[in-house]
Amino acid sequence: MRTPKSVKSLEEFGRVRLSKSFFMRDFLHSEIANFYGKPNIPENPDLAIEVGKHLCVDLLEPLNATFGSVAVRSAYRSPAVNAFGNEKKLGCATNESNYAGHIWDHLDANGHKGATACMVVPWFADRYEKGADWRSLAYWIHNHLPYSALEFFPKLCAFNISWHEKPRRRIRSFIKPTSSLVDGEPVNPAVAHFYTDFPDFQHG
Repeated sequence: MRTPKSVKSLEEFGRVRLSKSFFMRDFLHSEIANFYGKPNIPENPDLAIEVGKHLCVDLLEPLNATFGSVAVRSAYRSPAVNAFGNEKKLGCATNESNYAGHIWDHLDANGHKGATACMVVPWFADRYEKGADWRSLAYWIHNHLPYSALEFFPKLCAFNISWHEKPRRRIRSFIKPTSSLVDGEPVNPAVAHFYTDFPDFQHG
């Protein structure tokens, strides 16, 4: 597929279905792009679609099926949008560190594919607001999903979740006290007590 160059072709791109519940259009919204009038359109749509399908099928569909509807906070960023966000200190890392991350349509420095989305699980956000430990969701994901990296944030307990063809299995949090929770460890049944009252896992 060519990079969309018209409203019609962008509409068609947005209609690409990545999984049972998600379409490409769900991942193209960007406050930076909207506010500053910068198109947030992949340079390599085929690669964006390929990694987006992995992200959705392997990670987001099970979240959606287990906890109810999940919300996309931020996902795909074009190289131009991400570079602008980094330059203006708008919460974007460098392009090089975001390739195969928020920039879905570029390989990382090692030639690997990946994709990242920032998500909110409303079911858990309500519990978090009442004092639930963010680690309960982190450990649930660690023990149930083939993620590559997780990063948790204070507002709504939103988190970056990444699919990568060479998963790192790394979890860190910006919720105080900030921590690095997991770094390469396999599934750990010993932490299951954190989420004993969670819904039963659903594949989606």
